[in-house]
This record gives sequence, structure tokens and C-alpha cells, in this order.
Amino acid sequence: MIKTLAKQIGQYKWASILTPVVTGLEVVMEVLIPYVTAMLIDRGITAGDMPSVYRYGLIMLGMALLSLGFGIAAGQLASYASSGFAANLRNAMYRNIQRFSFGDIDKFSTSGLVTRMTTDVTNLQNAYQQILRITVRAPLRMVFSVVMCFVIDAKLSLIFIVALVVLSAVVFTIIRKVAGVFTQVFKQYDELNASVRENVVGIRVVKAFVREDFEKEKFGRAAYGLYRLYVKAESLMALNHPVMNLVTYGCIIALSWWGAHYVVAGEVTTGELTSLFTYVMSILMSLMMLTMIFVMLTMSAASGKRVAEIIDEEPDIVNPERAISELADGSIRFEGVSFAYKEGSGDYALSDVTLDIHSGETIGIIGGTGSGKSSVVSLVSRLYDTSRGTVSVGGHDVRDYDLTTLRENVAVVLQKNTLFSGTVLDNLRWGNPEATLEECRAACKLACADEFISEMPDGYETRIEQGGTNVSGGQKQRLCIARALLKKPRVLVLDDSTSACDTATDARIQRAFREEIPDTTKLIIAQRISSVKNCDRIVVMDSGRVCGFDTHENLLKSNAIYKEIVALQSDEGGDFDHSGRKEVKA
Repeated sequence: MIKTLAKQIGQYKWASILTPVVTGLEVVMEVLIPYVTAMLIDRGITAGDMPSVYRYGLIMLGMALLSLGFGIAAGQLASYASSGFAANLRNAMYRNIQRFSFGDIDKFSTSGLVTRMTTDVTNLQNAYQQILRITVRAPLRMVFSVVMCFVIDAKLSLIFIVALVVLSAVVFTIIRKVAGVFTQVFKQYDELNASVRENVVGIRVVKAFVREDFEKEKFGRAAYGLYRLYVKAESLMALNHPVMNLVTYGCIIALSWWGAHYVVAGEVTTGELTSLFTYVMSILMSLMMLTMIFVMLTMSAASGKRVAEIIDEEPDIVNPERAISELADGSIRFEGVSFAYKEGSGDYALSDVTLDIHSGETIGIIGGTGSGKSSVVSLVSRLYDTSRGTVSVGGHDVRDYDLTTLRENVAVVLQKNTLFSGTVLDNLRWGNPEATLEECRAACKLACADEFISEMPDGYETRIEQGGTNVSGGQKQRLCIARALLKKPRVLVLDDSTSACDTATDARIQRAFREEIPDTTKLIIAQRISSVKNCDRIVVMDSGRVCGFDTHENLLKSNAIYKEIVALQSDEGGDFDHSGRKEVKA
């Protein structure tokens, strides 16, 4: 973990090195001031020597100004280094997240990734700043103060050694107990963020079903869980203050008692005793600061582990060493493919799937909810890897391709369509950043999107709100299809991507595909028979298996499940689902 995080200091290394150096100079000035104060009292005030008063007073003023200057410089350098460190951490995490497969995203969860990039990195930023400043300042100040105490009087300085032992024992005990609590705190943060994200994304559904009270209770439980953990941690940390006060006042009383005897006996001067009081407060305040630093480091250690996990995570799906950088055609072949979302679980979403699809074919895929339709197409563009068997595109295993090459040639319009804030044109050019306005229009005409874009106030320059909230579901789907077409792919996958479009628009899109992009292999997942019946061949999925693969006419003759789907939709006009049919064997 330390090695991973240290690499992210990067270009801020020199600021990180200079901060402790400048802090050390600041501490030296601070520690010498009480020593000069003792000389001012003994050689100036007590002796009635005003020139000495002025001389030592000017020396103290100079030291104070130097200490101030060093302190300002150290603060600026620490802020620069810690902020840069945090920026590098976020960039490193974000870059690696962009390499994650869908399986990696599932492993960490979206809300968990957000917490790590915000709360956890902020904790590390604060801790790093404290390490550069306080973690250097406090020990140096304490060590120098102890040294100065021994220089003044070794016997009285033994009081501080006893205090150090007592406080160290207390701090160690508290830190050991608090460490485990903070690990639980950040897991609770993930749950809290998950609750917020789920509610905000689904706020329309929440309001439509009048579930605000339920959501408030759910959030309240997550917030209360976080509250309880923080109370537990803070209660343990609160023990610091009474123990610190007890030790501080004990030292002052002991120093006053023994010091008074030494002054009367002439073994210690009044100025030296005054300096000892200053040093004892300096030592104990340094200990207090160190205690807080240890607590912060304990808390940030939990954050550091979580951040390092993301940076060190090797994505499940990576480029092979000798990657193929060209895709010959759009042919697709599945050979004995089985796939589980959670490796080793034995819960297979697909089992022994074998398919042979020719380049340029239009293939329909139909089946009930959970039958494995989306799982099949997610393997084509290598969003997931197979558990067993091979998926080939253009005559080669998809695992042999350069990922960019494969995904540039296999365009996927996912079930959950996403638009980004920006203009219509900005969103379309996600498919091809260099696309001209005419190319965007042509793609939109194919996707039957040009007609509604033209009616928008600013046409292709109309702004799309975040998440596409200012366009309808059908419009969003057609924009996403147009975006995929701009890639000019060899394989086009539509994962139930016309479900929000009316039947007539769906038919026009299918006709445009047949006429305008005949050489592109089209995989069309749908619930409606009308969306797939004109395809060259249709795959019928049931419980993760292929139970039919033929033309519409032949399936009607030979496949019982397909016949039942057609009958159900003919009678009721509904979409096919397991819940709406009887158990029929193919």
C-alpha cells in the first residue's frame, strides 16, 4: 500500500522534501526563543542590565520573525504537495477504472468507487499534509525541547520522561482500538452513498410510487449506522484529552514543587525555571499533536488501503501481448460457451452456447427475462470474458484482439441508454469524434432520429441535460443507435434498444438497416416478435441455453417455445416473459 501511494507523489516530490526541512528550521527558532528568554531574565531583568534586555529582546524578535517566515513557507509547500498528491491519486484511480471490465465494476460497486475517489482521497490528502507538517514539527519540537530541558537541568527533566511513558502507553491503546472502527466507517460510507445514488437516479420512480417515506427511513438507517460508528470512535479518542490534562497538570505541579526547592537552593535560576515551564508545555502540546496525528494516520490507513486497491487492481480484461489490430469481417462464432457473472459461483447465465453467424446477417435474439440474451451479446465486444468456450469475431478469438480494435468494430447499444450533458452533436460524436455534421445527419436518418432533432429549438446544437432527462425514452434510444452507427462498425448489437419506440418506428429502423448497411452484422435483442421476425435467423434463448436457431417460418414449425411466444403476443399483444407462459419443452 505505502509503495503504491508513494508513487503518486510524482512531481510534488521536491515540495514534499522541502516542507520538513523548512518546518525543522521553524521548530529550531521556536525552541531557542525560551532559552534566550531565560538569558533575558537572568542577565538583563534580574541583573538590571538594560542593554542586555534590548540585545536579547532583538534576538528574540528576529527569531520570532524567522519562525513566522519558515512557518508560512512550510504551510504553502505542504498545501501544494498534499493537493497535488490528492490530484495524482484521483487521476491514477480514474485511469485504472477506465480499464475496468464490467466484472471489475461489479466487484467494487459504483458507490464504493465514488467514496474512494472523494472521501478516502480527501482523508489521505489531509493526512499527507499533516505528515509533512505536524508529523515532522511535533517530534522535532518535542525532542529539541527535551534536549534543552536536559541542558538546563537533567534532574528536573526526568519528570518529562515519566510523562512521555504514560502518554505513549495511553496513545498506543487508543489507536489499537480505534483502527478497527474506522475500517467499518468507510464501508458504511459506501452503503450511505449507494442509498443516495439509488434514490437520486430513481427519484421519478420513488415519487410515482409515493415511496419517499420508505426511502427516508432507509437513508436514516444508513446514516444512523455511520453515526454509531463515529460515536464509538470519537468516544475512544476523547480519552486523549483528560489523560493529557492529567499528565500536563501533574508535570506542572511536580515542576513547581521541585523547581521552587532548586531555586531556593540556588541550583536553578528564575529564568531557567521559567524556560522549563515553557518547554514542558511545548513537550506536552507536541505529544497532544502526535496523538491526533496517530489517530488521523489510523483513519487514513483504512482509506489508503481502499485507494491502493483500486490503483493496484489488474483488470480482468486486458490486451494480449500480440494483439490483432484488424478485424476482417463481421462473422461471429460461439463454441461451447458457458459464462457466470461471478467466477467460481457455479451459477451460469449461459450454458454450452454454440452459434455460427455469417458476416452481414441480421440475427434476432428473443427469450424471457433472465434467459441470457444480454449475456450473449456482452461477450461479443468482450465486455465480459467467457468462463468456458470461445467467442470468435472475424475468424479470431475476441481475446486475441486489441480491445480498441474490437470495440471500434463491434458497436453496442446497451439496454440502459446513457446520454451525456452537452449538445446533440456532442453526444453523437462519441461514436466518431471526427464525424461531420452531414455524417451525423445520415446516421440519425438511419436511426429515425433526424426528424425529431430537426424540430428541436436549436436542432443539432440543442443541449441535452445530464442523463438525457429532456428527451423521451424513444428519442434517447434513437440517438444512441445513431451514435453507434457513426462508428461504421462491422457488428452492430442492439440490446432491446428499440423497446421505447413505437412499432412503426421500429420497423422503419429495421428496414433502413437492411437497405443501408447490408454488410454489417446486426444482432437485435427484443421482446417483441415484430422486431425480429424479418431477421435472417432468430436465436431463441431459454434459461441460458439456445433452444432454437432458425428463420421465423421454420421456428414456427419446429420450436414449441417460439410458437408459444408468437401465440401469446398475437392474442394479448404483450411482450414475452417467463411469468406469462406455461412451462413448455422445446
